[in-house]
Amino acid sequence: MKRVAILISGGGSNMIRLVETMQAEGYAAPVLVASNDPTAAGLAKAAAKGVPTVAVDHRPFGKDRAAFEAELLKPLLAAEPDVLCLAGFMRVLTPGFVTRFSGRMLNIHPSLLPKYPGLHTHQRALDAGDAEAGCTVHEVTPVLDDGPILGQARVPVLSGDDADTLAARVLTMEHQLYPAVLRRFVAGDRTPVLL
Repeated sequence: MKRVAILISGGGSNMIRLVETMQAEGYAAPVLVASNDPTAAGLAKAAAKGVPTVAVDHRPFGKDRAAFEAELLKPLLAAEPDVLCLAGFMRVLTPGFVTRFSGRMLNIHPSLLPKYPGLHTHQRALDAGDAEAGCTVHEVTPVLDDGPILGQARVPVLSGDDADTLAARVLTMEHQLYPAVLRRFVAGDRTPVLL
């Protein structure tokens, strides 16, 4: 069975959906949830599901991303993951880190990539007058939010939407899309999932 580690920075709602589906369906095993923030609420949620957790606070490292990543790698490599999932992990990873997990690292992004890489995706979709928004699961490469697309889910932009209401509807779809992509990915199938 494929071993999956998950990186989070906050509440970890996507992480919890991944863990719940892995545990219920047995398509993979969650072996570690790691965070760059020791106060991330998702750590307690993962521990409550019986998943080992670790926090490596990025703040003491300042701008030295490589030093932070070297510390993060220690528990990650000890967990021996086959796949690494980013689920609301709010740190940009260096090319050296990404390359180490080349072809084995997934991320979920709250836009229909290649539209709106980076932050503030929902407001950017509203400002552009888009008729639809959504989320994308992609393979992580050294270029931010630019790897091969493994799945997308679309939601309509409704009149009266603001960034928060749109984000809430997109998040509902994220919780469906990410497990669907991971289930397929660990089976060796990279055919994009479209919801």
